[in-house]
Amino acid sequence: MEPIKHECGVALIRLLKPLEYYQKKYGTWMYGLNKLYLLMEKQHNRGQEGAGLASLKMEAKPGEEYFFREREMGSGAISEIFGTVHGKINAAVRDEVVSATYAKEQIPYVGEIYMGHLRYSTTGKSGLDYVHPFIRRNNFRAKSLCLCGNFNLTNVDEIYRDVMESGQHPRKYADTYLMLEEVGFRLDKEVERLYRNYNDDIRTGKQVTELIESHIQMENVLKTASSSWDGGYCICGMTGSGECFALRDPWGIRPAFCYHDDEILVVASERPVIQTAFGVSYDEVKLLAPGSAVIVNRAGKVSFSQINPAQKTSDCSFERIYFSRGNDQDIYQERKRLGYLLAPIVAKACDNDLDHAQFSFIPNTAEIAYMGLTEGLNDILNRQKLELIKKKGPEITEEELIQILNHRVHSEKIAHKDIKLRTFIAEGASRNDLAGHVYDVTYGLINSGVDTLVAIDDSIGRGTTLKQSIIKILATLEPKKIVIVSSSPQIRYPDCYGIDMSRMGEFCAFRAAIELNYEMGMNQNLEDVYRRCKSQELLPKEKIKNYVKDVYKPFTAEQISRKIAEMLTPEDVKIPVEIVFQSIEGLHKACPNTPGDWYFTGDYPTPGGNRLVNQAFINYYEGNDSKRAMK
Repeated sequence: MEPIKHECGVALIRLLKPLEYYQKKYGTWMYGLNKLYLLMEKQHNRGQEGAGLASLKMEAKPGEEYFFREREMGSGAISEIFGTVHGKINAAVRDEVVSATYAKEQIPYVGEIYMGHLRYSTTGKSGLDYVHPFIRRNNFRAKSLCLCGNFNLTNVDEIYRDVMESGQHPRKYADTYLMLEEVGFRLDKEVERLYRNYNDDIRTGKQVTELIESHIQMENVLKTASSSWDGGYCICGMTGSGECFALRDPWGIRPAFCYHDDEILVVASERPVIQTAFGVSYDEVKLLAPGSAVIVNRAGKVSFSQINPAQKTSDCSFERIYFSRGNDQDIYQERKRLGYLLAPIVAKACDNDLDHAQFSFIPNTAEIAYMGLTEGLNDILNRQKLELIKKKGPEITEEELIQILNHRVHSEKIAHKDIKLRTFIAEGASRNDLAGHVYDVTYGLINSGVDTLVAIDDSIGRGTTLKQSIIKILATLEPKKIVIVSSSPQIRYPDCYGIDMSRMGEFCAFRAAIELNYEMGMNQNLEDVYRRCKSQELLPKEKIKNYVKDVYKPFTAEQISRKIAEMLTPEDVKIPVEIVFQSIEGLHKACPNTPGDWYFTGDYPTPGGNRLVNQAFINYYEGNDSKRAMK
């Protein structure tokens, strides 16, 4: 019930008509910039630590800037960067009516290509230097590059060596900078290839440059730059000469949605934001295929290219459970289904006594799963009613029938997010006391000592808020029993593809499994796991196995759930607490098209995942769990 940090969000817009077209049809030459704002604001859930935007003027003259960029830190970054941009635009507007021709020649940020980025730090590195987009400048526009993305690579060390061996001198050891340099290096090579083709005694240097800018093959650049990348990514980029692209990883881990017509190409991390911003239908917005790129050349021709061979599909299931906005029609139904499938096990946890159970959800992101859960419970209750009516037979009285039909699922708003913890409370005891009051409850809804209180969440990762706040505050209502329900399975393994879940000791499921190993006298099992993980440290990532699975192997999911409940129940709470998790089978039944489940099963889609999970366990076992697994 403590938030898991999201992965980042991206937005790319390429205007395919002259700027005058948009002014005439939509009444403004700021059409592209306004749409970028909508795309970013609608994806605000994906970036709470910073945001940035960049634009490109394709018709800039020598001596004039063509790349424009703004970046800010903090949850209000979107408003701040657009406020800055509009301030500079207003300062450049001299007359009340400005033509599109004047705007694209004289006003900053007015161009043909726009990119936006929303950042969540998932590698421990923060600050404005790590806020996208990134720019690699060159006096040749075709060699200038601007890049942003939603990604984490697992083999930064290998990429770093490759960059070094090519003779480059990378300024920072980070996947963002290395990807920028790799794409930039290959872009340089592409420009040099074309230079050799067109440079002769007939053409001037300017003519050669124009030919190069008109014939760049971004497919060549992306294929040679990305072939060794291991991880999940959606990368958006543009060159100074007017090429732009969006590239998705071969496993389909990170999402990328695309829409284009004769006016515009747009890419974003979520489908509904495109639908809303451009008023288009679900079917018109396409999911970019794994390993493929959408590319727009300088002339505005849109093409799709398979850059890397598609691998076994591993779309992130956490997108469906938690990260993406629930107004996507597929995600909405899947989240409802996740809740619906939990109904039988939740009813069992209530001793099948739904007349004396109250159901609620914590936090708001779990509301859709809650609706599915109550729908499933109503179906169970309806079957029970039917059996009672059948048992009574034709002699049933109207009073008896009304009594049976009045059985219902009791749905109430039990818990409320009350305050935000303030960091100026520094003392441990004071901070813990304040944390215990982050949530408040509605009084008078629970029959003390009679009703079971059920609260559903979308996921339970660390369990900190459960122990410090939720269970304590629910216990003040004095229910007969508290049942906490997670619409996702137990989070057992770290993510390495863009979600802030990297340390083993953070997961309550892992801590529970460790405790069970010790309680069962299986200390040697943990030592063996550590030894096997250490033995693979120097192996190529392709040969590494995930031995951390053996930590969980001796125990059933139910045993681990019981231990989690025991660990997360505060000592002063005497009311029985049960924690119910979604099953892996239920997850895939509810979300059949997103098989990526490595955080629950340990089945990583790329070789680098196995290396990083083993390293995370080594860090934990050696007492260095504050360290993140090396990328």
